[in-house]
Amino acid sequence: MRKKLAELELLSRQLDPAGDVRKRLHEQTGHYAESFLDDLPTMKTYVRDHGSKGFTGSPIGEQPTEMSELLAFYRREVDTTGILPCSGGQLGYIPGGGLFPSALGNFLAGISNRYSGVAFAGPGAARMEHSLLEWMCRLAGYPDVARGDLTSGGSTATLSALVTARDACGINHRQIPGACIYLTDHAHHCVGKSLHVAGLKDVQVRTVPMDAHFRMDADALRQVIRDDRSQKLNPWLVIASAGTTDTGAVDPISDIATVAAEYDLWFHLDAAYGGFFLLCEESREKFNGVELADSIVMDPHKGLGLPYGTGAVLIRDGRLLARSNAYYADYMQDAKQVDHDPATEFSPADYSLELTRPSRGPGMWFPLKLFGLKAFRASLAEKVWLARYFHQELGKLEDFEAGPYPDLSIVTFRYRPRRGDSEIVNRRLLEAVHRDGRVFITSTRIDGKFTLRLAVLNFRTHLETIDYLLKILQEEAGRLSTAAA
Repeated sequence: MRKKLAELELLSRQLDPAGDVRKRLHEQTGHYAESFLDDLPTMKTYVRDHGSKGFTGSPIGEQPTEMSELLAFYRREVDTTGILPCSGGQLGYIPGGGLFPSALGNFLAGISNRYSGVAFAGPGAARMEHSLLEWMCRLAGYPDVARGDLTSGGSTATLSALVTARDACGINHRQIPGACIYLTDHAHHCVGKSLHVAGLKDVQVRTVPMDAHFRMDADALRQVIRDDRSQKLNPWLVIASAGTTDTGAVDPISDIATVAAEYDLWFHLDAAYGGFFLLCEESREKFNGVELADSIVMDPHKGLGLPYGTGAVLIRDGRLLARSNAYYADYMQDAKQVDHDPATEFSPADYSLELTRPSRGPGMWFPLKLFGLKAFRASLAEKVWLARYFHQELGKLEDFEAGPYPDLSIVTFRYRPRRGDSEIVNRRLLEAVHRDGRVFITSTRIDGKFTLRLAVLNFRTHLETIDYLLKILQEEAGRLSTAAA
């Protein structure tokens, strides 16, 4: 048996490389990363993928592969097609960017593999997450009893918030058919998915009318609730948006909070995209009343530029979040019996859907501490002004029409061709921008119309990028107009 163990040990020790091997792997990977970032300004933001059999042709096998070969394969098969999220030209889906020190924080978290879920196992890692959540709660104006959880993103955070709301309001299986929730047509699709996963797919979903700027109409909300009450139904949840994905609109938070309080509804605020605009003066008044929401979702991997994988749910009364995530297992008894001060020894797993989870604190803590909030405030304010600038300059271009003046940093717009089908021409214009590849925008439908959409949030997006987009839109629209003549 000792001989067998010796043989296995010899092979298994390959998983724990010696110092010289680690140094070489680190240098090779670091060189790749530096080369990538150096080349980033000249790389296309979007390259259409035509399919590849690279991964099927390189299956996982028994024998090792050199890191240099793996990096070359990674560059070819992963880093050269599709959308480049870290590019300043990524103006389509809500862009974050991937801050360099955040990647370093995640690297350190992976090296030590500290477990942050339970304070007993990783007190420092748990305290780091607690400090970040406290900061976000203060930013939202929440009281000291508020708690939260760092999640994998806005979808998981939304699920956590809706489960907490369900439990806090006592919505059980018997009450679901008569329970009513209220949102607009522009609520994020993850709400519907979360309702399904939380066992709430059979609730009564009411679509509240919006004003001309695609914000929820609070007076209409009040009337719809009254109508449901008169039908002996049970209004219990209203979901507002602080920055919709389609148009970037911020619902009238304070007015909605008033209605929710009047009828004793749980008020959930989706601020996954817009929440961190609380940091800058240009948009802060849009968030009046945010502290009145019972639950809030915010995504640090959007407004703070972190790499994908960090969202957050905040609950004004943290005890409700803990109640919905209570658990006990005999194998956890050591951790549970340690007498810690709950005010300081925060265990994320007590407030989370997850028990096993990555340590998400370092990727957020390092850039916030290294750069300070001043740089983040400036970046977010810059994005607000870039969206305003685009809206203004687009209005000067012949045959273009812009949507509502941006609440935050999303602008919708359309080209109005003098000939031809408007939707077909706008599709061709979008395709032309994608073929060029230096910037990436997306489309949506507003009131049934095919509409182009600009989202400015990446910390690497600056004035030259917006000027280039305006230039290419004008040039490509001219070509389409000439071709149609």
